[in-house]
Amino acid sequence: MNYREALDYIYGHTNYEAVPKPHAEGNYDLRRLFEILSRLGNPHLKARSLHITGTNGKGSTSVMLASVLTEAGFRTGLYTSPHLITTRERFTINGQMISEAELADLMTRLQPEVELTNQRATYGKLTVFEILTVLCFMYFAEQACDFQVMEVGMGGRYDATNVIQPEVCFLTSISFDHTAILGNTLTQIATEKCGIIKPGCVVVSHPQLEEASRVIERTCLEKGVPLIRIGKDVTRESLTFNHDHQEIQIRGRLGSYRVSIPLLGHYQLDNAAAAVAGLEVLIEKGYQISNENILQGLAKVSFPGRLQIASKKPLILLDGGHNPGAARNLRESIQQYFRTDEAILVIGIASDKDIPGIIRELAPVFKKVITTRSNSPRAASPDFLKKEFQTYGIQADTTNNVAEALEEAKKRVTGDELICVTGSLYVVGEALAQIKGYAGAD
Repeated sequence: MNYREALDYIYGHTNYEAVPKPHAEGNYDLRRLFEILSRLGNPHLKARSLHITGTNGKGSTSVMLASVLTEAGFRTGLYTSPHLITTRERFTINGQMISEAELADLMTRLQPEVELTNQRATYGKLTVFEILTVLCFMYFAEQACDFQVMEVGMGGRYDATNVIQPEVCFLTSISFDHTAILGNTLTQIATEKCGIIKPGCVVVSHPQLEEASRVIERTCLEKGVPLIRIGKDVTRESLTFNHDHQEIQIRGRLGSYRVSIPLLGHYQLDNAAAAVAGLEVLIEKGYQISNENILQGLAKVSFPGRLQIASKKPLILLDGGHNPGAARNLRESIQQYFRTDEAILVIGIASDKDIPGIIRELAPVFKKVITTRSNSPRAASPDFLKKEFQTYGIQADTTNNVAEALEEAKKRVTGDELICVTGSLYVVGEALAQIKGYAGAD
């Protein structure tokens, strides 16, 4: 099959990214993953693994880890989700996306095993994310990766990535998101995310709310694994920042590092500190990673769609934050870096998100708002978003799609006004494709 046929085949299966289901064995059963992976020779166990979960920050932490490992000379696979423009973004090795030909070839060879698993359906049929994850393991194994950095898709316990035996597990900031799927309390959500913790690993945790922290500490005790806490065992301090980068002082357990990262946002301090903490664990295990590797790797990190300045004239900021915690981070970053009295908000949110909570966080810094929707079937109505803004006395305008919203925002720019596009990674992906003129989005 060719690339287009491969994508059509993959996305022809049940897609919980488009229509999520509660995390329960009836919907998610890792035994079907183990079944197909066993027939493929267990590719998921070929590389050393780092596993990252959390509500906010797991993507940034993942790309930081991968960048440093690549800088240290390791062949490093990185698996992230969702993608912004092309499915190929999900699978990178040393910063390079899988090619269309490689993905098509892998899927052609994987298809018979998918069909066999689904025909037997001993533990249910494979989903889109599960197929993508198996394909990822095949790719990293065949490309002889030394490390694979695996970002959890959602939750942890039932996530398709949770078949690996990680060297280090990372729990980034945990807050309320996907509550209909993961649970309505922080204890329930943290319990799902702590499902990635296995005997033999080391756990690195962001600063957490007390309820989540208790779950993490209890799980580490039960599994008999060490816990490294950012803010206590490893500390970080902001030094300087501008629109292009920020400098951070990180005091780890093995040394002190003055790092510069080309990612904006105060919350990146915790992500960078967590990455350093995990890399120090690998150093203790005997892997050759120098201080210079850490500094250079973090300086080269790239993560589109997360507090990204995608254009300077006009000034367009993209951020895929899609829960109240991420919206709060965005608001604080805008107040820190930009003139908040001159900003235009373009926003689209998925209908299953905490829409009132997101808008409550953003409303104080935007007087001009354009509501829109992505192509996702989960997208909330722009009129519904408009009504939510009206509760804060903001008269938003509505548009039918992201391209239209972006063009409308550009028309309103009179000088150095900031255009901020947010609310959903799908919205941000469509905006980025529009800004960059990408024709090959899928």
